[in-house]
Amino acid sequence: MPVTLHYVDQARWEAEEQVRIDLIRIYEDAPQERMPTPTVAPFIEQHLKGQHFFACAHFNDRLLGAVAIKEAADRAWWLSELCVRKPTRRRGVGARLMALLGEQAKQEGRVLRIETSSLPLADRVLLSKLGYRPVAPESSAQSDDSITSDFVELDPQGKGQ
Repeated sequence: MPVTLHYVDQARWEAEEQVRIDLIRIYEDAPQERMPTPTVAPFIEQHLKGQHFFACAHFNDRLLGAVAIKEAADRAWWLSELCVRKPTRRRGVGARLMALLGEQAKQEGRVLRIETSSLPLADRVLLSKLGYRPVAPESSAQSDDSITSDFVELDPQGKGQ
């Protein structure tokens, strides 16, 4: 499946009806435990008004999957709410989206981070296969304790891309 990467920001959300329809459908298909709000449109608009944007998997003029992105002060992209349309799940769309996003971040000299404290096991397995690894918190970077953290960061080796 030749999936490409497309971004949805506030301007695109307002300008393109099909983008609104597709993005809403992606998150309406999300399992209830993944959605932080009971209704989808306000969830999307809250992200967009907070200067976030969505990286989306695009195929045959439709968006099939999305992940919300917030840029940090250090230019890292924090990812959240990864979801793929129900009819296209288990076909590699989420993995392809994450791989494309990883490639783009690498080209721009960015780091991708994802909070893992509330991720389901299946998502943690996917991230591991794509080359994400736990990162030591700044405060414990100097110690020899075992590394534990609440987020993963893309492996600089580009594993999984």
